[in-house]
Amino acid sequence: MAKNNPLIVIITAFLVLSLMLSLVKAAPKNITTDQHALLALKDRIKYDPTNLLAKNWSTSSSICTWIGVTCGVRHHRVTALNISYFGLAGTIPPQLGNLSSLRVLDLSLNQLSGTIPSSIFQTSSLEWLYLSDNQLSDSFPSIIFNMPSLQVIDFSHNILSGGLPSDIFNYLPNLKVLSLNGNISLQGSKQDNSIINTNLRSGRQCRVVMSRISSDIP
Repeated sequence: MAKNNPLIVIITAFLVLSLMLSLVKAAPKNITTDQHALLALKDRIKYDPTNLLAKNWSTSSSICTWIGVTCGVRHHRVTALNISYFGLAGTIPPQLGNLSSLRVLDLSLNQLSGTIPSSIFQTSSLEWLYLSDNQLSDSFPSIIFNMPSLQVIDFSHNILSGGLPSDIFNYLPNLKVLSLNGNISLQGSKQDNSIINTNLRSGRQCRVVMSRISSDIP
């Protein structure tokens, strides 16, 4: 029976050990990054009527067990954050942009105010973005056009301002829902029709909700 080459055995053992160490180091770092992002959001919440976050988002438990948080099975990174209808008042921290595996972000039906951090729109994996029914006051974020993965954008019933390009769907090829109604400072009816007509001519199937946006046309 042939003997194993000692050099090959040593090299193999070294490679296996190196791989295990790299995995052990990487996972906690990523999870810690996600934890810091969520805790930053918790710190920005000034009113939590049912104390859901105060009671549930604790460093003594895994973030994957926190209410409203969904993690990937393999990498245990945050893939969805849904804290809609919690009645939360506060602002959105830029650290949410560090949730680099996030696919779904739903902060709708709260009382969040202030601006929308641009860092959120640097999360390349994001597909569904729900910020409706808050008090967010900002210009429509043009950086959103760098997110081709987006399928749903719901910014309805906020205090957003500014205008939209008529070729918005060229920048967002996977967009299926665009809801902007109830933002009284977004402009104007001719532009809205242009956006919708451009979408129809392209043969795309996308639900566009833009009624009750103020018009700059007399």
